[in-house]
Amino acid sequence: MSDRTGIFEGDDPFAIARRWLDEATRTEPNDPNAIALATVDAEGLPDVRMVLLKEIEPGPQGAFVFYTNYDSAKGRQISETGKAAFVMHWKSLRRQVRVRGTVTREEGPQADAYYASRALESRIGAWSSRQSQPLDSRGALMAEVARQGLRHGLNPTRPPFWGGFRITPVQIEFWADGAFRLHDRFRWTRHTEKDWHVSRLQP
Repeated sequence: MSDRTGIFEGDDPFAIARRWLDEATRTEPNDPNAIALATVDAEGLPDVRMVLLKEIEPGPQGAFVFYTNYDSAKGRQISETGKAAFVMHWKSLRRQVRVRGTVTREEGPQADAYYASRALESRIGAWSSRQSQPLDSRGALMAEVARQGLRHGLNPTRPPFWGGFRITPVQIEFWADGAFRLHDRFRWTRHTEKDWHVSRLQP
């Protein structure tokens, strides 16, 4: 579009998202890669929580990747529907990115490499937490951490119930704050694996 210039310029939405995230890394005080991830349960009731986006894979078949326990509430919901959405918002930049798409697991070498890059305590924590399940006490959790630490030692392998989810978007929206709430919004809609349609939206 002729007026899609400046921060909205570019033919690859994943490159734009990466550029915005890189900018936010320099301005946001905490977790610039935090996203509010939305899923739905078996009854269709929406659920949302904050997670950390770990990778923006480049186009044309680009995707957004995060990691979690597959047996968590979000993991089960995603496995049932194969769909998710998220918004990434930066107060310092007054911008946001919204994504809707289909979801597949990333549980191969890429997940192994990311797991291995985490702090040892976090790797042991992944083995110790039955995420989203009831917990008797903090003490019970820490006892399980100690038990799993003794069991797995200094080089734990990635748990089979823990890995990545890859969101392949069907829509990406870039939003920037405008004066008097006359915001700029551009929605990218995927037509084919390689082609996108871009439209400006009303504020």
